[in-house]
Amino acid sequence: MKWENFVNKFAELPVIDTELMLAGVKDSKPVKVQISRWRKSGKLFQLKRGFYVLSKTYRKTSLFEPYISFLLKKPSYLSLEKALEYHGLIPEGVPVYTAVTSKRAAKFSSEIGVFTYRHIKQSLFWGYESVTLNSQTGFIAFPEKALLDLVYLHGMNISLEYFEGLRLQHVDKLNPAILFKFAAKFKSLGMQRVASVIVKYIEDYKKSEKQL
Repeated sequence: MKWENFVNKFAELPVIDTELMLAGVKDSKPVKVQISRWRKSGKLFQLKRGFYVLSKTYRKTSLFEPYISFLLKKPSYLSLEKALEYHGLIPEGVPVYTAVTSKRAAKFSSEIGVFTYRHIKQSLFWGYESVTLNSQTGFIAFPEKALLDLVYLHGMNISLEYFEGLRLQHVDKLNPAILFKFAAKFKSLGMQRVASVIVKYIEDYKKSEKQL
């Protein structure tokens, strides 16, 4: 297949899988050789084995990273710092797309970005919503769950100083009732204490804003 024909066929797709590339092809070897050449020339990027994206020059659709994250590892949802950034709760951009999964931990690096997956037990795989852009759907933790996942997976001794270090902002997006509800579902007194610390941080943050 010539490159021009390949682009005309797949330019509208955000991600192209090998099965789609080889549909109707009797001999897959020449196509696989071409794929390897296009990768080396920078025309085609491999997200992981069997999944590719066209370089920005040839792609006619924007990529939605939550969709990419979910596609690379199912089931999963973006959480921790990346979800906090998405919800506007931290000021800095986070370069790594960190998700949680009930499957094995994993990491995929490509020209599109770095996607990491932290394992969480099945009983804690909840607290997320679907998000769609350009017909691409992914999943992101609610802000309250993203914070609790962060604490749970990092295993830190949590204090007000810890959350001050995160430089949380727009804390009005955090619902104390939901925090306590979610923390209770962890069935851990430690996580319920974490929720109390977060709520105390929210209260102190709002008081300091009023004094400005």
